[in-house]
Amino acid sequence: MTSAPPEGTIAIAGKTVARLGFGTMRLTGPGTWGELTDVDTARSILVQAVHTYGISHIDTADAYGPHTAEHLICDALYPYPDRVLIATKVGMLRPGPGQWKPLGNPFYLRACVEASLRRLKVERLELCYLHRIDPEVGLDDQIAVMQALQDEGKIGHIGLSKVTPTDVRRIAKELTVAAVQNVFNTTDRFDDVVELCAELGIPYVAYRPLDAGRLASAHGGPAKPLQWLLDHGRHIAPIPSTSQPRHLAEIVAAAEGCN
Repeated sequence: MTSAPPEGTIAIAGKTVARLGFGTMRLTGPGTWGELTDVDTARSILVQAVHTYGISHIDTADAYGPHTAEHLICDALYPYPDRVLIATKVGMLRPGPGQWKPLGNPFYLRACVEASLRRLKVERLELCYLHRIDPEVGLDDQIAVMQALQDEGKIGHIGLSKVTPTDVRRIAKELTVAAVQNVFNTTDRFDDVVELCAELGIPYVAYRPLDAGRLASAHGGPAKPLQWLLDHGRHIAPIPSTSQPRHLAEIVAAAEGCN
């Protein structure tokens, strides 16, 4: 029998990481497009997250920027400490600022993985999510290329993002789902995938847990919304994002108080 990870941690993609992760979406420019004006601060936040606060789960995507966040992670953190899990996502086109379009063409997904490997300077993406299921491409084709990349050693573990219970059940019949990433917070609080992941033993990575800071402002800080989220199960791992060092310190302190 596998022992449960220590309090305050979670097992994701073969690593035991802190339940509080860090999302890099807000380390890009307006509309998740281009770089922040203060790139040095963005780089410093990543260094603080990992080396000062002990955060060991860094979430990103090739679409953030696009490509900007992956480059930033490499610049700030490479060579990556063994304890750190870098998770990325593929399968989303960025026509312009604030614009997102799923693209699940197998050739495109393969090209995305190859490019992320180069940007992050790794031989394998330890956790790679299908960023969105493309309704215009056969799901079996999208699954098949992700499995092929895993078989080739270019992806270690496969995750799913913004999916329904039906999606998870269907895909879990074909491959091992290492993690599911959906929106979950006190505003967007109804997601049947949370319970399904608990049932199937799949880590649930909650993105936008503070609703881009709005919930922290509404509750006088991040503690109450984070506590609400973490209380829903030990399988839940939030990945708040911020571009402000002060906010990062507040989030970490709040999460420590929740454990």
